[in-house]
Amino acid sequence: MNLNTVRKFCGALPHATADIKWGADYVYSIGGKMFAVAFQSQTHGTFVSFKVDDDLFLSMTAREGIVPAPYLARAKWVQVTDLKKVSDAELKALIRRSYEIVAMKLTKKQRAAFGMI
Repeated sequence: MNLNTVRKFCGALPHATADIKWGADYVYSIGGKMFAVAFQSQTHGTFVSFKVDDDLFLSMTAREGIVPAPYLARAKWVQVTDLKKVSDAELKALIRRSYEIVAMKLTKKQRAAFGMI
């Protein structure tokens, strides 16, 4: 998977919004809450960060190519630093799960407005 594929996938999720923050990071949100961040380093390739279920955080970060996300690890976010270590299908499933986790934490009113109740 490359940066453009990640961007298209994240942007296609229902009610997802995209924003550029911190200079060049593509940030994807639902209801104003981030569920994924993607960026490309000129020297290290594409990086993707997202939230994982609390019980998966340690097993995910124990894998090669996945580290605790800088500044967001305390909220159980991981960063994929080597996209070759994760299949496209798995990465899409993990991003979709992050989207679901974040969406579940929206207010009842926000979820109703998005047709999620």
